[in-house]
Amino acid sequence: MSPVACDATTTLQPPGRTATRWLILAVICLAQLTVILDNTVLNVAIPSLTEDLGATTADVQWMINAYSLVQSGLLLTAGNSADRYGRKRMLAIGLVLFGVASLGAALAQSPGQLIAARAGMGVGGALLMTTTLAVVMQIFDDEERPKAIGIWSSVNSLGFAAGPLIGGSLLDHFWWGSLFLVNLPVAVVALLAVVALVPESRSRGGELPQALNGVRAGGSPMDLLGALLSMIGMVGVVFAIISGPVTGWLSGRVLISAALGLAGLAVFALWELHVPYPMLDMHFFRNRRFIGAVSGGILVAFGMGGSMFLLTQHLQLVLGYGPLDAGLRMAPLAVTVILINFTGLSARLLPRLGTPGMIVSGMSLLAAGLAAISLFGGDSYGGMLAGLLVMGVGVALAMPTMANAIMSAIPPAKAGVGAGVNGTLMEFGQGLGVAVLGAVLNSRFVALLPLVAAGAGSLPAALARTRTDAERSAVQDAFATGIGTSQLVGAAAVFLGGLVAAVLLRRAERTGRDPEVPATPAGAEPAAAGAE
Repeated sequence: MSPVACDATTTLQPPGRTATRWLILAVICLAQLTVILDNTVLNVAIPSLTEDLGATTADVQWMINAYSLVQSGLLLTAGNSADRYGRKRMLAIGLVLFGVASLGAALAQSPGQLIAARAGMGVGGALLMTTTLAVVMQIFDDEERPKAIGIWSSVNSLGFAAGPLIGGSLLDHFWWGSLFLVNLPVAVVALLAVVALVPESRSRGGELPQALNGVRAGGSPMDLLGALLSMIGMVGVVFAIISGPVTGWLSGRVLISAALGLAGLAVFALWELHVPYPMLDMHFFRNRRFIGAVSGGILVAFGMGGSMFLLTQHLQLVLGYGPLDAGLRMAPLAVTVILINFTGLSARLLPRLGTPGMIVSGMSLLAAGLAAISLFGGDSYGGMLAGLLVMGVGVALAMPTMANAIMSAIPPAKAGVGAGVNGTLMEFGQGLGVAVLGAVLNSRFVALLPLVAAGAGSLPAALARTRTDAERSAVQDAFATGIGTSQLVGAAAVFLGGLVAAVLLRRAERTGRDPEVPATPAGAEPAAAGAE
């Protein structure tokens, strides 16, 4: 690849760096994997944390949720900061914060200390989630970018599958702090590699205060109010989604949190439409390609988040596997995603099928896999395995295509913001999938319970009320039926979402190019992605 011009509509390929681009990708994927692992690895340590730290149920919930809440609230702000102040710089800062907070988590002596450390890890994780994808957009050209994004995307699947396995293996030999100590060598190696290999890039002109380079004129102010509103909105909505299954969807905590979150997001959107230098240019939502990719992105994440939630319960509570065995039996899904994306099959299919074709094919396969598990996996793992493999193919086709479509619809000068949008969609979609499909599961389960267990809100509570084998069998059958129904609902939602996203993207292609979205407000100098 040869260097290209530096402006708001092209991607910079730094001179002299092309030979190391795949090595750079390996480094940022390693950092990304660490972030994803910490979303899942702590679940297996709950018994140890309860015993060693004297953690209550509420403490454990905050240990798990502090990380995801802080990370989701900061994704847009982190992406904007990377565009303004340098993506390499923010990537390095993210690694340092993540490493230091991981050390603090490993050495925590009380639930409060561990919660604070996990929140600190969420700050570093937000910077890493946004800057890694922004760097991929920077160092790969249009021809290689689909394969690179496919590899980057497959790391997400690997992290979700490997988290429980790695956590269980460490806890078999070490104390719970080892779950966080393993992050330290990864952070150090990744930091050294980032400093040595990754080229710096940032937005200039209206997007970057020139004072950072010793130039006093031409800088734009940071959208601090927009950053605050986005945090309030995302944290409120995500907290409501997380709390709903625990406290009930009509509880005061959920309703107040959801109201504050939605109000925050609404005010954020209005503010971004009127501020001279917005953190997120709302005019992106006039772009049909962007709208189609956003719609599909939410529903792919919805299907993935909801299906992972249902599948783990299916394996453990219906088929009777332990946590480690259940994790091993989920692995075929992740392995399929990794094989397809690392071999470049998904990237080779993209020019033939086009973006709409890839998305509708991938999401149809994801839906078919969920339906197959619902229909054939109720009694044995053999019936589930085929569905997992089909789901893996669907995720490998749809997820990187969706991320590439979102990033391609946003000017490269705002690659960090684009990555923040993509990460926010993933967080929101996954949480929504767990919430909606969990509600379907609970509703169906409660409706089918035998009279002796009527009113029980969970499988253990219902089983505790039974007295005979027949009653226990009826309760277990009710739960299995609820699982199957919610999987079918998820399959239908994903399939319809794929059709909607494909139609929107196809319409955008047929009607020609959308009106240009300005990278900077009228009168401002054009933004440019530049390398130091």
